[in-house]
Amino acid sequence: MVGAISAATAPAAVLAIVHEYRARGPLTTTLLGVVALDDAMAIILFAFASSLGAAAIELDAFSCYRDLVLPSFMILAAVLWGGLCGFLLTTLAGAVKRKESLLVVILGGLLLCSGIAEQLRLSPLLATMMVGFWSANRFKDGESLFQAVESIEEPIFALFFTLAGAHFDFQVIKLAGPLALLIVLARFAGKLIGTKLGAGLAGAPQVVRKYLGYGLLPQAGVTVGLILMAQPSGNSQLYEIMLNAVLGAVVISELIAPPLVKYALLRAGEGIEE
Repeated sequence: MVGAISAATAPAAVLAIVHEYRARGPLTTTLLGVVALDDAMAIILFAFASSLGAAAIELDAFSCYRDLVLPSFMILAAVLWGGLCGFLLTTLAGAVKRKESLLVVILGGLLLCSGIAEQLRLSPLLATMMVGFWSANRFKDGESLFQAVESIEEPIFALFFTLAGAHFDFQVIKLAGPLALLIVLARFAGKLIGTKLGAGLAGAPQVVRKYLGYGLLPQAGVTVGLILMAQPSGNSQLYEIMLNAVLGAVVISELIAPPLVKYALLRAGEGIEE
């Protein structure tokens, strides 16, 4: 489960660095495309890992229906539900005349999408991600939707990470600390080696093979959301250790990874340092 969660990348951090250094080129184009798919893949892997992990903790035998078919169905249902919500949201947004009212429509639509997905035991992260995908690609003025949300994103991020920080438990941090370091090292190695192999198999340019992995190292929002969603199944102490280890790994990654993204873009000759 930790491996599936660790697959996610923080797109906000990557985009901020790309915009700050006005990066352009094959590495930047590939990086932005991969980041867009990275979090969706992490959520899908998490769905399967959660099912398999729960079975392992309860010492149940492998079940093809429970561990493969049911998670696949739930993923498909979340995508379809998110697509429907995206269609309804963009339809309502198109009828809104005042920009001041647009934010209310967006927040209401996202809360409805997330809440019903939660009640149906679907992934609210995947469903709302699909809303964003639909809005960006199928709505004629998708930029206006994202501009409305950007006006309140900073306090939302602050509340989100405050909630995450409240889960730190100093009683288990001694056990979780070394595990957090191990997660960071394993994740960095996996990203760097995996992207180099994948880019090589895809016939990507040498600059992409060499530096793409560095751009995928930031870790934040989706990782935190997934670990908070992973409810303890029978062994709450194990969950607390895992929770603190992953949150610790996120903190370490956020300190180390952004300078490495900057390094990759500048070394590739695609960023402009002022």
